[in-house]
Amino acid sequence: MSEFRSRFPGYNVLDKWNTPSWNEQTRRVVEKRLHDIPERRFFDADEWVTLEAVCARIVPQPDRPHAPVPIAPWIDQKLFENRRDGYRYADMPSMQQAWRLGLCGIDDESRRRFRARFRDLPPERQDDVLRGIQQGDVSGEVWQTLPPQRFFKSRLLTDIVGVYYAHPAAWNEIGFGGPASPRGYVRLEFDRRDPWEAAERRDD
Repeated sequence: MSEFRSRFPGYNVLDKWNTPSWNEQTRRVVEKRLHDIPERRFFDADEWVTLEAVCARIVPQPDRPHAPVPIAPWIDQKLFENRRDGYRYADMPSMQQAWRLGLCGIDDESRRRFRARFRDLPPERQDDVLRGIQQGDVSGEVWQTLPPQRFFKSRLLTDIVGVYYAHPAAWNEIGFGGPASPRGYVRLEFDRRDPWEAAERRDD
């Protein structure tokens, strides 16, 4: 894997902490995301390890090997509290059931292809398993009740990537200024930015 290079070097959204960009409510929300990490309450210990391995392949974090953005805890909390999306595809089981079936299916597919649990595979083989699910190239009983491509897109990607980009460390990567409260954003046109927004590095 190539070395991570930020397009916004030196930018830290937390520098806005005591500026007009953020009010007290915004600071409380960001503080909770940074430090109030939920405990595991929905998944069992076995499912949890598989989930963490999947998260590490969907959103690799080579630039922070010792302190990655926590993703699994927030997915677990969402499922424990049964905070649904407000809609469900007709061919999909409930959100909670889909995740349990999906993690089971990922491990089953790993055993079928490589005779090992997903967590025990090297990264390139883990990617092969996930790519098979993404393309619908899987077999096994689980996938008879859980459409693999739908699961990959609407659960794996939506939940994992959504949690990742709710974290300030991910905001730094894309130059996002965080919640626009109370200052707001003014220059919304293409290729324009407010003075307090991050400046993108231009390699060209």
